[in-house]
Amino acid sequence: MSEKIKINVMGEDVFVDKGITYKELAEQFKDKCKERILAVSIDNEIRELCYEVEENSKVEFLDETSDEGQRIYTKSMLFIMIKAIYDLYGKDRTVIVEHRISKSVYCEFEDRGIDVTKKMCQDIENRMKELSDLDIPIERLQLSVKKVKELFNNLNLFDKTEILKYRRFSFATAYKIDDYYDYFYDNMAPSTGYIKGVKVFPYNYGFIVVPDFKNEENEIPLLSQYGKLSEMLMEQMEWCRLVGVKTISELNKRVIDKSFWELVRLNEALHEKKIGEIADMICKRLGKVKIVLIAGPSSSGKTTFAQRLCVHLHVNGIKTHVISMDNYFIERDKVPVDENGKRDYENVNVLDMELFNSHLLDLINGKEVSLPYFNFLSGKREYHNEFLSLGENDVLVIEGIHALNEKVTSLIPQENKFRIFISALMQLNIDNHNRISTTDTRLIRRIVRDYNTRGYSAETTIERWPSVTAGELKNIFPYQQNADVMFNSATMYELSILKLYVEPLLFSIDNTSPQYVTVVRLIKFLDCILAMSPEHLPNNSIIREFVGNSCYKV
Repeated sequence: MSEKIKINVMGEDVFVDKGITYKELAEQFKDKCKERILAVSIDNEIRELCYEVEENSKVEFLDETSDEGQRIYTKSMLFIMIKAIYDLYGKDRTVIVEHRISKSVYCEFEDRGIDVTKKMCQDIENRMKELSDLDIPIERLQLSVKKVKELFNNLNLFDKTEILKYRRFSFATAYKIDDYYDYFYDNMAPSTGYIKGVKVFPYNYGFIVVPDFKNEENEIPLLSQYGKLSEMLMEQMEWCRLVGVKTISELNKRVIDKSFWELVRLNEALHEKKIGEIADMICKRLGKVKIVLIAGPSSSGKTTFAQRLCVHLHVNGIKTHVISMDNYFIERDKVPVDENGKRDYENVNVLDMELFNSHLLDLINGKEVSLPYFNFLSGKREYHNEFLSLGENDVLVIEGIHALNEKVTSLIPQENKFRIFISALMQLNIDNHNRISTTDTRLIRRIVRDYNTRGYSAETTIERWPSVTAGELKNIFPYQQNADVMFNSATMYELSILKLYVEPLLFSIDNTSPQYVTVVRLIKFLDCILAMSPEHLPNNSIIREFVGNSCYKV
C-alpha cells in the first residue's frame, strides 16, 4: 500500500500518494479550472507540472485564463516557434524575440537580409502545428554551467553563453524539445501538445506570432490600431542596435569596462532631443494650443517629462504652468471599488471631474483658481495657498493617466489641445529569446517610488499592481492612438540602477505572501544584472523621479 501525504489543493485538504507528480494530480482537479492546466503554484511559487507533490503544501493550479498561465503559454509558444525555425533552417538562422504588440509577439531574424515571406511564415506555422501534434515533452534539465555552455555553443546560442558569465551558481537550467536546447526565464508547459492554434504572418522586417488563448477570440490583431505604438517600439529597437546594447550581457559589459556613464549620457541626450522636438511641434501651433495633455500608464515618468518639456517650451518663449491630475483625486475613502471589491485607483472617476473641469474653464477664461494638493500619505486633499492664473499666451500643461480621455477635457475645443502619450517601452532583452516585460519594468519603478515617496511597502505595491494594469487596459491604452505624439521614457541603463533599490524590498517578502509569485519572477531576471550606484545620474533624469534627488518637484 502506497504512503499517503496531506496537501491543500484549491482550498481543499486531500491525501495523495507520495511520489505523484503535479501533472498526475492535475488530472484529478482539472474540472476546477476553466481550461487546460499549464503549471502549479506551490506555496506561492510557480513550478512546472513535472515536479513531485510536496507534503503540507498549498497548491493552486494555473490554466490558460490566468495571468501566469498566459505568460507560460506565450513562452512555451515561443520555444516551439524557435524549435520550428531550427528544424526548418538549421542553427545558423538566429531569431530574436523583440517585443509584444497587444497579445502578439514581434520577432526578427538577426540577419535582416532574410526576406520574410508569407510562405516562410506559413512553413513556420505548419511546423509548429506538427510539433504540437507530436506532443513532445518539454523537459527541464538541471545541469552544470559548463555543460549548459557547451550545449548552447553547439547551437550557436552565444548570447545565452554570455549571460551565463554572470551566473552566481555552478548549475543552470536548460529546456529541451527533442534535440534542441534553450533557456527561458519563465516556466514551461509540460509538452508541445499544450500549445495549439498559433498564427504566424509577416510584419515589418520580421514576423508576428499570435497565440490562441482559449479565453479570448482567436483573431489576428488589427495592427493598424497600434501603428504609433509599433513605430515607437521599432525606433527604440533601432536605437538599441545603434548603441550596441541590445541585451543584459551587453549592458553588464558597460558596467565592467566603465563605459556605463557614457551610455547614460547617450540615453539622456536622446531624451533631451526628443523632448525638444515635441516642444518645437507645440510651438508651431502656438496661438491655438492652450492645453498640453500628457498621459501614460503608471510609472512612465509623466511628472518629470512634463517639467522637462516646460523647460524646452520656455526656451522657445512660451510660459507654462503645470497641473498634476493626481491632485484632483477624490479622498481615498470615497474611491470606488472594482468587481472584486477592491479600491479602483485607476478608474477615471477617482478624479473630481466637476472641480477639474471648473478650474480648466476658469483658467482658460483668465480667472484665478486655488490649486488643490493631494496628500498620498493621508489620502486627503489639501490646500497650500497656491493660486494660478494664465496670461494671454500662457500654456497649461496637464499630466495624468487619464489626460487623453475626452471625458476629462470635453469642454475644451480640439484645436486648443496638444496630446502626448508617454510610456516606458523597454527594448532591452535578457538574451535573444527572453525579452524584459515593459510592465515589469514599470512595476519595478513603482515599487521603488512608492516606498520612497508614498510610504507603501513593496508587498502593497505588488498587491495593487493587477488592478493598476487592468485599469490601464480599460482607461489608458484605448486612448493612446489619439496622441499627437508618443514619447518613450525607458532607458537602456535604468535596471542597473533600480536593482540597487528594489532588490532589498523584494527580499523582504517571503513565500507566505500571495505576492511571492511576482517577487520570484522579478528577482530571477534581476539576478543577472550588475548593479550601479546613481551617484553620477543627472538630477533631471526621468529615473530620478523614482530613486530620488530629482531637481524637479516630483
